[in-house]
Amino acid sequence: MTNDADAGNVVFVVMDTVRKSHLSVYGYDRPTTPGLERFAEEAAVFEQAVSPAPWTLPVHASLFTGMYPSEHGASQENPYLEGATTLAESLSEEGYETACYSSNAWITPYTHLTDGFDDQDNFFEVMPGDLLSGPLAKAWKAMNDNESLRKVADWLVSVGNKIHEYTASGEGADSKTPQVIDRTMEFIEDADDDYFAFINLMDAHLPYHPPEEYKREFAPGVDSTEVCQNSKEYNCGARDISDDEWEDIEGLYDAEIRHIDAELQRLFSWMQENDEWEDTMVVVCADHGELHGEHDLYGHEFCIYDPLVNVPLMVKHPEMESGTREDQQVELVDLYHTVLDHTGVSAERSTVPLDRKRSLLDADYRDFAESEASSASKSPGSHPGDGDYAFVEYYRPVVELKQLEQKASDAGIELDTNSRFYSRMRAARRPDAKYVRNERITDEFYHLDSDPGETDDAYGEASDEEVELEGALSEFEASVGGEWKEVEDDDVLDDMSDDAKDRLQDLGYID
Repeated sequence: MTNDADAGNVVFVVMDTVRKSHLSVYGYDRPTTPGLERFAEEAAVFEQAVSPAPWTLPVHASLFTGMYPSEHGASQENPYLEGATTLAESLSEEGYETACYSSNAWITPYTHLTDGFDDQDNFFEVMPGDLLSGPLAKAWKAMNDNESLRKVADWLVSVGNKIHEYTASGEGADSKTPQVIDRTMEFIEDADDDYFAFINLMDAHLPYHPPEEYKREFAPGVDSTEVCQNSKEYNCGARDISDDEWEDIEGLYDAEIRHIDAELQRLFSWMQENDEWEDTMVVVCADHGELHGEHDLYGHEFCIYDPLVNVPLMVKHPEMESGTREDQQVELVDLYHTVLDHTGVSAERSTVPLDRKRSLLDADYRDFAESEASSASKSPGSHPGDGDYAFVEYYRPVVELKQLEQKASDAGIELDTNSRFYSRMRAARRPDAKYVRNERITDEFYHLDSDPGETDDAYGEASDEEVELEGALSEFEASVGGEWKEVEDDDVLDDMSDDAKDRLQDLGYID
């Protein structure tokens, strides 16, 4: 039910693939986010926000359900959110007007992440997102359930990959962010009741082709078609990247972030001018970050290091103290409960009802009792054990793995199947330390307080911190169903619509 006294509007922004250390609002020495610096004067800025996964699909499924990836099941091994009530569904049921605008290939009716939104648009390069649902998606999935027809589908994907390499290797994939912002303002202006507007901004995702205005500032003279824009070529060892090229790549990345910042400032200024600001909760976060050569990796696959999972998070709320910096560790999963708390929607009949101890607005945030911890495995979205811990999960990235294998094969490189490329991962994290459980390689442990770059693996030293973190992770694993189940290396592309493949090509997931 809704508590009308608590009801209020929500604007929820995800800056896709934006790394915290590249934001001037977090101390970066380049002026990438002057708009967010102004926003931070009215918001709480969280230094220790942890994402539940290092890529889009499971993170958004967690944001929309309040569940960890193992609980909601949306991964590249199973690229659908199924059997869970979404945040948008709960809010819509209580009279909220809801909208989702994005150009991310994973946030579509096809994956069910847009379930419950009254209005949604994916701003696809190829065709509107609503064509990914209904008969087209069902027909494609039925086709791929047939072993013979699956070979035809693979051939079509291969041909499409070659066409894409020819037509989309340059600057043709223009930013959809201005359209997303325009559509969001139209939705807010037309809303008759309380609203929940969710947007995902994709500029900082590979490939980096920023608007000329910001490229001149952050990457002058850099030709974005000449630098390495395919992370799989680097990750498999087929392509080397010099220090100078990394500098150019990061300049392009910074320019993309600056464009996001400018567009957000346009939205926020419009809200202020149209009396939509004071009583609206505004959330700005990233779903994950990006690596630029650290740990010999490029992109956001094959690991769960902090540049990917310790993400930016800023929350403006009418009752939250403005201009604060928060050092307490928080989890993005808890934003589900924070939105419910702000709107006064308890979601009692939903898969995960409101738990105020998981709301950033509650004075007892993450003050979990032992009795609650012992029953965590029975309640989806419950937090096992001490609230000082955050948990991260990473399932095998079969789409990226297919491309990695192809790039390696083209270069005559044989990948080791007992490597991080084929390993699923989980982590328990505190601000001072992190324990990583790996499926096919040795576990890892890092003292984040003395080794924030995670360069000195202290696994096996049996320090108090290692024992505590490993114990917390074991408790978490028990709460979400135990160890990983064996899965076949099925090609997830077989179960994906042709148009979703086209958008994944635009984003560099496949060639």
